Amino acid sequence: MKTIKIVSVCMALMMSASLFAQTEVKDQLTVPLSEPGKPYKLNVDLLNGSIKVIGYEGKDIVIDVQSGSEKTKKNGTTVNVNINLNGHTENASSSGMKRIDGVKGIDVTAQEKNNKVTVNTESWKGAITLTIKVPQTAGSTYKLESTNDGDITVSNVNGELEVSNVNGAIKLTDVSGSVVANTTNGSVIANLKSIDPKAAMAFTTLNGNVDVTFPASLKANMKLKSERGEMFTDFDIEADKTQPKVNKTAKEGMYRLNVDEWVYGKIAGGGPEMMMKNMNGNIYIRKAK
Repeated sequence: MKTIKIVSVCMALMMSASLFAQTEVKDQLTVPLSEPGKPYKLNVDLLNGSIKVIGYEGKDIVIDVQSGSEKTKKNGTTVNVNINLNGHTENASSSGMKRIDGVKGIDVTAQEKNNKVTVNTESWKGAITLTIKVPQTAGSTYKLESTNDGDITVSNVNGELEVSNVNGAIKLTDVSGSVVANTTNGSVIANLKSIDPKAAMAFTTLNGNVDVTFPASLKANMKLKSERGEMFTDFDIEADKTQPKVNKTAKEGMYRLNVDEWVYGKIAGGGPEMMMKNMNGNIYIRKAK
């Protein structure tokens, strides 16, 4: 098992009048695979920040690490820090005080064993952005997770994608294979070049749109639900017009009545299930041009 680690600590303080400026930390990891050219597994778990996975024609997995997240930079915001002066902790926003922006250390570890690469970070120290270039090997598996302050974007890969976020969007561009994508606060946008004709998929969020583009040759059973939004498609969907299913259960003298409000339908005679669900937002099912 190969273990590669970055521990980068940079405290660069540049005086400008009476205010210090913030400096970014950047570094790179190169992770050779045990069996180049064969399918691999990539697991990434990030607490604070953004994950960007990009397929390329190389044979190694290359991880660029940068302090801060893409989301924070776009919004033009910075993270307040507490400064300890002579044993007294002062908040950076204290009235009459000037803020000192220091750069926190970056701690990223990548472990490779038998073509499985696991990337761990100490991102609780501050948001970071991981830009990961991966070989375009068909049949590879990707499990990507982030929680706060960043989006997850994937482009030009071929394999099984399991993507989970909480406070950020998921954007998949020109991917092939199968997808399970779930977030809470953010949209789920996916453009699939080709799909595994036997694989079920799921695209869900709580607050945001679900917008998926499928190949024109799609054959699928659709299962759709939008609590407070609308649903649109340019596919011909044969809708199941049967009445909503009513489920009655009884337990310990208590009775429950539940009405299934899902919309069901078939595209091109049906196939594996494609499930899409949200609460606040619309659902778009697009046919690739």
